[in-house]
Amino acid sequence: MTELRNIAIIAHVDHGKTTLVDAMLHQSGIFRANQEVVTRVMDSNDLERERGITILAKNTALSYRGTKINIVDTPGHSDFGGEVERALRMVDGVVILVDASEGPLPQTRYVLQKALAAKLPPVVVLNKIDRIDARSKEVLDEIYDLFIDLDATEDQLEFPVVYTNAKTGVAHRTVGDDSTTLEPLFEAIIATIPRPAGDPAASLQMQVMNLDYSDFLGRIAIARAFQGTLKRGTEVGIAKKNGTIQPTKITKLFTFRGLERDEAEEVTAGEIVAIAGVEGIEIGETIVDLADPMPLEPLMIDEPTLAMVFTINTSPFAGREGQFVTSRDLRSRLDRELLTNVSLRVEDTGSTDSFRVLGRGELQLAILIETMRREGYELMVGKPEIVVRTENGKKVEPLETLVIDCPETFIGIVIEALGSRRAQMKKMVNHHSGRVRIEFSIPSRGLIGLRGQLLTDTRGTALIHSILEGWTEYAGEMAMRPTGALVADRGGVSVAYAIWGIQERGEMFVGPGVDVYEGMILGENAREEDMNVNVTKEKKQTNMRSSSADEAVRLIPPRELTLEKAIEFIADDEYVEVTPKSIRLRKKVLDSKRRPRRWQEIKASQEEAG
Repeated sequence: MTELRNIAIIAHVDHGKTTLVDAMLHQSGIFRANQEVVTRVMDSNDLERERGITILAKNTALSYRGTKINIVDTPGHSDFGGEVERALRMVDGVVILVDASEGPLPQTRYVLQKALAAKLPPVVVLNKIDRIDARSKEVLDEIYDLFIDLDATEDQLEFPVVYTNAKTGVAHRTVGDDSTTLEPLFEAIIATIPRPAGDPAASLQMQVMNLDYSDFLGRIAIARAFQGTLKRGTEVGIAKKNGTIQPTKITKLFTFRGLERDEAEEVTAGEIVAIAGVEGIEIGETIVDLADPMPLEPLMIDEPTLAMVFTINTSPFAGREGQFVTSRDLRSRLDRELLTNVSLRVEDTGSTDSFRVLGRGELQLAILIETMRREGYELMVGKPEIVVRTENGKKVEPLETLVIDCPETFIGIVIEALGSRRAQMKKMVNHHSGRVRIEFSIPSRGLIGLRGQLLTDTRGTALIHSILEGWTEYAGEMAMRPTGALVADRGGVSVAYAIWGIQERGEMFVGPGVDVYEGMILGENAREEDMNVNVTKEKKQTNMRSSSADEAVRLIPPRELTLEKAIEFIADDEYVEVTPKSIRLRKKVLDSKRRPRRWQEIKASQEEAG
């Protein structure tokens, strides 16, 4: 039997996990010499490639000197924490990757906490040692402090340290030694990570950790065999979450090899496999022996902290660009998402056209909306709201740890911006490199719209990271968006002359030649109330000359709104309209005569929340 190791690579976003997996795959000889391989080969979907982040946990496997190493590449962003928790159940050890300059950040802490709780032995990798500002020694001390802070045991503190430059595919046992390959890393993994436990002769226990879908094979379950042996064509039972056992036959079995899946006749305890042709199987369920069923504990996933209302598109432009526009389309798409996304919840609202979608954060929900619009869906989404619950008769809300890295000159602006959002500063560290790291505790509500504001205030130089810390007593009302909106008072096509007259009132979101409708938001007013404006007004043509008649129309370029920026901007009485080709902002009530004043609307929603 081949030697086997199962590892997960965990790190904060952008510390180089996927690049390291690339280098490991190349050096293990998985790819043919003439095979064309893209960079960041594990980031397989379009959104991952565009944003440079891993969103979905993915599996691969390689061989090193007769040992098969199953690797799970996990997301580094806290919004995709549900993916990390499952990945850790599949493995026997973790590779913790830390940037040699930035050091451990909130997500490093989060994933390490989960790994230590699961008693997984770690291999620490300090990556990007080629950076000019690399400070390997200090970062290693910070990692030891983090381990001690998380109550690591003596054994867990005796971790091996490997220094890497993932881009060039080099690993060192000590900085500057003569290694030119990743051999020290492979050897540290084989020496530190234990063989998978589990008796191949015992009763079958195999837990589903992930789901995939193929047009040819249907639903594919990715599972870890904890004990027993599974042969192709055998009758097994699926232990459902409600306690029942559903008999089924395994028709296709696959093991992983690089980016390929190899068909297998049988798999034994410790292996990570893909099983095809099992309808209705869900994440967390166990595949068991029909004669002697021994189901495993279902997966425990952290609760969602943010909710958004998804509703059908009711604007005058509905159905122009999208294929799927009805509430039935929306419902079936959300149900399909729930099959593979365990950290998401969908609740019904009082209306058949609206659904309340609960997730871990703005980015997770924005990725879902972006994926849907690319698939041809039209929908509208409301302002994100925090999930508030009652414990012991008290109202509690989620609390986050927020870490901001910014140049020294912006400390005052950052602290002032966070003060109004009920944040408390916990510590400030100056690395004497011209940048400062400040750590805050802040209610999750305070993060809505914060990223855009801080990037504007610090001229794009701030690095912002946050992670869920726990739950705290409800902190009371929080400052709303201080500005109103410029709202179209009639439909038509926007005209340069009309925009020229309006642009001094605030910042525009639309340029000339854009179709608009009554109630559509065209820009941000400089004052706190909303203003109805006419962007379709053309210049009157006369044969009289005057000094002001021939003034040149100079337009300020409009502010481009991405999906995340639009979601951050809207107030309680507004929606983001999302279609495959457009992102528009609009008022919930389009008719200006029936629309309440902005402050009345906000006051009413606050009373409702209170």
